[in-house]
Amino acid sequence: MPNRSRDWLNQALRDLAHAEDSLRAGRHEWACFAAQQAAEKAVKALHLSLGQEAWGHVVARLLQELPKTVSVPKTLIEKGRVLDNFYVPTRYPNSHPEGAPFEHYGELQSKEALNYAREIIEFVRSQVA
Repeated sequence: MPNRSRDWLNQALRDLAHAEDSLRAGRHEWACFAAQQAAEKAVKALHLSLGQEAWGHVVARLLQELPKTVSVPKTLIEKGRVLDNFYVPTRYPNSHPEGAPFEHYGELQSKEALNYAREIIEFVRSQVA
């Protein structure tokens, strides 16, 4: 079976670019979701580069499940937890007591999400290189 880790990392970078585009366009709910997706796919790329598969969508758990030979900073796991909160409620109106998702996210959240996703991607790159 071929190693697809590079494909996953390339898609993570594409998702990050989508998040940046959404931020510039003021679509903050999509910026947050795309940032979460970028981080998730990057960590899955790292798992694949280490010869293991990873399932699920929880970035913090995916980071925690890396082999002990990979030293993941606790702060990175915490940033993964922040991103995990953008997986469902950024897309579904019934995730909030009222209002559509776009009414609940702004520049503050999308900039934070992008910064955290970038940090996770850089961590992954440092481990894969």
